[in-house]
Amino acid sequence: MKTAEALAVLDAPLDAEVDQDELVQAAMQWHFSPETGTPFWLDRLDQLDFDPRSDVRTMDDLRMFPQFVDDLRYAPVESLLPRGYGGTAEVIGVFESGGTTGVPKRVLYLADWMEREMAGAMRAMDERGYPWGVNWLSLGPSGPHDYAELTGQHARRRNGVRFAVDFDPRWVRRCLREGRGEEAERYLDHVLTQAAHVLGSQRIGAIQAPPPLLERLARDERLVDVVRGQVHVITWCGTSMDPDTRDLLRNDVFPGIPVYGLYGSTMALGAAFERPATENGDSVFDSPSPHVTYAVVDPDSGKPVAVGERGQVVMHHLSKSALLPNNRERDVARRAAEPPGATGHSVADVRPLETFTGVPVIVGAY
Repeated sequence: MKTAEALAVLDAPLDAEVDQDELVQAAMQWHFSPETGTPFWLDRLDQLDFDPRSDVRTMDDLRMFPQFVDDLRYAPVESLLPRGYGGTAEVIGVFESGGTTGVPKRVLYLADWMEREMAGAMRAMDERGYPWGVNWLSLGPSGPHDYAELTGQHARRRNGVRFAVDFDPRWVRRCLREGRGEEAERYLDHVLTQAAHVLGSQRIGAIQAPPPLLERLARDERLVDVVRGQVHVITWCGTSMDPDTRDLLRNDVFPGIPVYGLYGSTMALGAAFERPATENGDSVFDSPSPHVTYAVVDPDSGKPVAVGERGQVVMHHLSKSALLPNNRERDVARRAAEPPGATGHSVADVRPLETFTGVPVIVGAY
């Protein structure tokens, strides 16, 4: 097959079915060829004991990649732009990881990837009955994080306006790490006070927020009444939510309002919406697309665990705009049965690791 034909899968229509192995091979050709490749990866070729263009043929082969993702803490962002764009790539933004385990890592969001990510998000929202033409309230980080950009895209693309209340999750983690829990609590109360101003003066039809802020909102009877009177859907994200809290919010605090989780990672440049139906009481997330897939692996061997077993979550990103393979996340999860024909694993009962790369994991509020 000619090179141009082999790479065509990277530009497949947004709704096209993509062969996973063809996508893997095309991503290797694109990111590791001198003409089109990504400098970040070309600079690391001599550190590999295999040739990605000839040896990486399937999803399973992505396990061959070592953990280069930590290099994103210090890599110049220019090295993340594939040469194949010829300097014409539209950069949506530079986004950072949460910094939970040290110096933040950075990735680039390109416009063509944003279109793919949002096409999948809109399909998922339609399948779950998310409303059109309503205003959104997002409670979460802005600044270097992708949260603000993505929630803004969600609202705009569904013909709504987004109201935002910002908070700095790194400050909350620092307070907790230094034993200043009371200060962290006061800060989150400050964030909720700002949310109350928006809810009290604007017509809000959708809320997106991390569980700790939703739990605080649920303790304010006045705000609960406001939400019950006008909100159509609630999305939680950023940290895990235990089944008891989720069921309490769904059934007792906000009865009749769908509550869905959104699970993903900045380092995967993508996220998955919770399945409409729970499995054994847990929230289940399917790999969101052929481009962004999850795996649940044994943390020692790196091999996939069986359905029903727990392991560490690994995420892969394969697209024209970025290559982020075999990235071990700070989470553990139970592998759930995948839908028929699905690519990648499905995950349930996601929880943070106690330590990650030797560093204690302090999740805080996001």
